[in-house]
Amino acid sequence: MSNTEHRFTQAAGEGAPVLREMLTVEQAADWLAVSRTTMFALIRDEVVPSVLVGRYRRVPADELTAYIERLVAQAGKF
Repeated sequence: MSNTEHRFTQAAGEGAPVLREMLTVEQAADWLAVSRTTMFALIRDEVVPSVLVGRYRRVPADELTAYIERLVAQAGKF
């Protein structure tokens, strides 16, 4: 699966597909078109939530979507 492909599943009882994927920090950075360092800073500052899976840091794809939506909403206020 490439960085731009995502897995979609049907939510129980709902018609809209739900994105279900955990991304590496590098994949999340690619998705946002930022550097790995910037992505780690967003995680460190708790701007983008992440979780530990064993020893590995993962970013839920829906959290990236929420972050993008917040950025767009903020941009619309100006």
